[in-house]
Amino acid sequence: MVLHLSTFHLEGGAGVAAARLHQALLKSGIESSLLAAFPSKEEQNVYGLGNSKWDLRKMWARFTAERLLFYPQEADQSVRFAFSPAGIGADISAHPLVRKADILHLHWINFGFLSLQSLEKLFALNKPIVWTMHDMWTMTGGCHYNRGCERFLSHCQYCPYLAKPDIYDISFTQFEAKKALYSQAKTALISPSLWLDTLAKKAALTRNLNSFCIPNCIDTTLFRPVDKLAARHAFGLPADKKLILFTGANIQDKRKGFVYFKQALECMKSVSAGIEVMLFGKADVSGFSDFPVPVHYIGKISDTETMVNAYNAADLIVVPSLEDNLPNTIMEAMACGTPAVGFDTGGIPEMIDHQLNGFVAEQRSADSLAAGISWVLEQNGSPALSAAAREKVVNHYSESLIASRYQAIYNSLLNG
Repeated sequence: MVLHLSTFHLEGGAGVAAARLHQALLKSGIESSLLAAFPSKEEQNVYGLGNSKWDLRKMWARFTAERLLFYPQEADQSVRFAFSPAGIGADISAHPLVRKADILHLHWINFGFLSLQSLEKLFALNKPIVWTMHDMWTMTGGCHYNRGCERFLSHCQYCPYLAKPDIYDISFTQFEAKKALYSQAKTALISPSLWLDTLAKKAALTRNLNSFCIPNCIDTTLFRPVDKLAARHAFGLPADKKLILFTGANIQDKRKGFVYFKQALECMKSVSAGIEVMLFGKADVSGFSDFPVPVHYIGKISDTETMVNAYNAADLIVVPSLEDNLPNTIMEAMACGTPAVGFDTGGIPEMIDHQLNGFVAEQRSADSLAAGISWVLEQNGSPALSAAAREKVVNHYSESLIASRYQAIYNSLLNG
């Protein structure tokens, strides 16, 4: 039995990816369970860390304590959730599902779910460990994305996320703890993107571990093209406008590049007649008061059918992330036949084939992003462009394909 361990379930990119892989394995006949700190809803073989209100309070207490542990050390508020000290977490080494599992499959496990000490106790069980890295935390001294710092390639210290960087700061001590932890593990690291896999093979902590690149998966029978006009009608959106989609778990997160999206639309003022924007995700709507084109904010979406309608309602999706792994939003939109425009960063150029199923823009260039948006809109809803977008997802990220690749990793570890 494979046991997936994830802080979140159907929340955030990593939680969604973990849940989708779990379901894909079940469909492929592989015995799979998922243990989450914060399960979103009842689902087959998905379990919460505890079943009582008291258990949930304890999990929230660990989350709060873990954040408070970092609070005095953070450089500023913008890095508050971008660095995980991993000093507080639950001991699940004696949990019945952990004991039963043949393979322990780690996903994103921070925010008070598992600490470094928790991981040490899991690794001591001597069970094979598969770890899907949804960001860079596994290979750094605590940051989830390095923001240009390359000390993780040799040894983390003088961390720019900290108020008082030092040679022996908490990034140094976490780096040392991970080095000791990994030395005793029977582990396979999985990177959803070639970009992250390349870093894993270079990073001092992970370069000597078995590492592979396997993308996230998606159910292409759920995420599929539907009638665009009907999808727009479902949200009360205009039928005669060009609609550009921007979305994210937190739209105001600087890493998501929303400021470049706004600047790109300002660059397009001379041709922006008939262009409007739709947004879904967590957002402060007051931030759209001076937007260069009309905005339709449709809130946070959690159910699949509504999400599929939202992707189908758009003419294109724009994902100007400054740092990202393999964004679910691009995969979801393209599965619905909606082409994507994104920066040449992280795993984005692996997903978007330039001017075939979307447009890859120059990093941090609002002008290039505007050119990409214009290029897609000039295709005027080309059936070939939409078909190419969906074909990329079906051929590279389908459930059965990704499940079989993970099964090969599991079998390899179990057979020594």
